Amino acid sequence: MSISGKTDIDWQAFRAALGGIQVIDKAPLVKRKSRDFFWYSPVLDRQLKTCFGDLVAQPRNKEELIEILKVAYAWAVPVVLRGGGTGNYGQAVPLDGGLIIEMTGLDKILEIGADFVRVEAGCNIHRLNQALKEKGRELPIFPSTERMATIGGFIGGGSGGIGSIEHGMLRDGGNIIELVAVSLEETPREYSFKGDDINYLHHAWGINGVITELTLRTAPARDWINCIASFPDYRTAFEAGIAVGARRDLHRKLVSTVDQGICAHFAKLRKHIAEGRHLLLSLIDREHLGPFEELVAEQGGQVDLALNMADMAKAELPSVYEFAYNHTTLQVLMVDKTVTYLQVLIPAPIDADNVEKLHKLFGDEVMMHHEFSSLGGELVAIDLPVVRYTNDERLYEIIATYEAHGCPVSDPHTCIIERGGMKKADYRHLAYKKRLDPRGLLNSSKSEEWSRVKDMEPDAIEALQDLP
Repeated sequence: MSISGKTDIDWQAFRAALGGIQVIDKAPLVKRKSRDFFWYSPVLDRQLKTCFGDLVAQPRNKEELIEILKVAYAWAVPVVLRGGGTGNYGQAVPLDGGLIIEMTGLDKILEIGADFVRVEAGCNIHRLNQALKEKGRELPIFPSTERMATIGGFIGGGSGGIGSIEHGMLRDGGNIIELVAVSLEETPREYSFKGDDINYLHHAWGINGVITELTLRTAPARDWINCIASFPDYRTAFEAGIAVGARRDLHRKLVSTVDQGICAHFAKLRKHIAEGRHLLLSLIDREHLGPFEELVAEQGGQVDLALNMADMAKAELPSVYEFAYNHTTLQVLMVDKTVTYLQVLIPAPIDADNVEKLHKLFGDEVMMHHEFSSLGGELVAIDLPVVRYTNDERLYEIIATYEAHGCPVSDPHTCIIERGGMKKADYRHLAYKKRLDPRGLLNSSKSEEWSRVKDMEPDAIEALQDLP
């Protein structure tokens, strides 16, 4: 019987074909494993809340994973990969029913070198960072969902995060040294990607290969100070963010500005937030705390909190990064289910006047939140505003307004890869999908372009990348 109602596969027989590999087949548990954080979006919540898989396989090592892929290929079973389930766009939701492969059993830290780490894709990011810190190292970039997310899910679905202000995007500067993936075919094969070739699989939502192992650059571990600075208005806070972001002589892991309307929902930080003030949240190297405090004062603000990670834990306070990036929206959603969010690029050179115009234009309907990052070596701001949702039409009017002001939007209200952040098909991804997933079993419904190119040869698909 199919839980999803979308397959005619004999799932008991399929389970038997997997031998002793651990599976979940109880409907409530399978349905739970079919969800991620798509409910941030009211649009995706309507579209995806009834999409479920039929069976969850839980490989404990690469050998079991390969056996699962062999059986899935033989049975022509739709497959979706799952890590910690922290994606926001339904990346791990099985639109076609079928098999969910939960990768968290492949969690070994294989090697920690002087400036790199080699790790299996299912390793929890927080555990990985803790192991690195014992060696005086840390990940240059990690997501705000560090405590839940897996490293393979982050590389497969993410593009930046905590640390992007100093280290750029994941694809930049050798942050990803090597990516190893396994194909879904009759005899699964292992492929290694290095250098620019990493982008054939990176940020492809698991549609074109099963990432099993990663070699990542590491950075020196620093004594990061969690800083909360406050300002009388958002424009001043934002300009302070620009100033801190531009100071390349300062080691900073996070530079985030947050509208006071959002800050009112930061319950765990309430004692450290002055009412009615707008915030700059930062992680600053202890050695540079003095210059940071001087800069904040010069920008018209005050530092209300400055504690390292150990002292934050003693005070039972979460790190400020748990109030940044997509966690900012989550803090509000835990109290107010009527809001949603957007993902907007404020390009270089950052125009504070333009941001202020948008702030005044939207008023309380769109509460400002910016993450300062390095993109292509230039300082940009990623706007992740909290939006008071009324209906889809108004939501897309807001998107159109941003874009009319020169701020491109990566639509977080779609689970189709070409309609979201990419805006167009990445034929390099689809060419490797054809090579590594010839039957089109891996998360194929997330790409609307796949149906057009699936019968073409890989080289012909890749040639489309260069067409105007």
